[in-house]
Amino acid sequence: MKDFISVVLPAYNEQIRIPDTIERIGNFLKENFAVSEIIVVDDGSADNTASVVTDIGRKFGNVRLIRYPKNAGKGHAIREGVLSSCGNLLLISDADMSTPIEEVDGLIPFIHSGFDIVIGSRGLEESNITVRQPWYRQNMGKIFNLLVRVLVIGGIKDTQCGFKLFKGDVARALFAKSRISGFAFDVEILALAKKGGYTLKEVPVRWSNSPHSKVKLIGDPLKMFFELFKIRAYLLFGKYTRSR
Repeated sequence: MKDFISVVLPAYNEQIRIPDTIERIGNFLKENFAVSEIIVVDDGSADNTASVVTDIGRKFGNVRLIRYPKNAGKGHAIREGVLSSCGNLLLISDADMSTPIEEVDGLIPFIHSGFDIVIGSRGLEESNITVRQPWYRQNMGKIFNLLVRVLVIGGIKDTQCGFKLFKGDVARALFAKSRISGFAFDVEILALAKKGGYTLKEVPVRWSNSPHSKVKLIGDPLKMFFELFKIRAYLLFGKYTRSR
């Protein structure tokens, strides 16, 4: 069976970066996959993200735009993209391409060997971090990872790298049950995967910090910590027993 890969890109005010991102991903998919689609989810952007995506999408023919008027959060955006996808493989990637699209070549063999989910990781010894985050973001990340292990799920070095590959039907099943709309959606999905008995592999990737992170230092970390407690409560009280 030839792979059909869906790439989901959440985008919020990305009119500057998104053209180069789609260009690079589009060319890579054209060269390496018989069938592919790029799903860009415009998460209530206030700039010209939607029109820019529409324009460059005409060049490739496999670009779809999902758009809604109000910013709803990265988790919501990715859920919308995943649930509209068609591929037997599904890749979630960030619009800033902190992990280059070419790194998917290192993830796909694990799917073919039987894993349901393969996640890119910055936390393994073999991970290639070419540009590191500022010290304060690194420290916040360490605190968050500790809380993830204590409250929700252990055994994963890096839940937050924005480069994750799924079997398509597994992704759609998991995101149909997800409830978190903010940046902690990754933790929720991985917790649901563990709860559902899906197999997961963490793989080192090349990663470069983007100076234009959408995670705001004031506000977003607190929201993410609160989301962890929500995930914990949802798991304890059986809120994930049925799809949304």
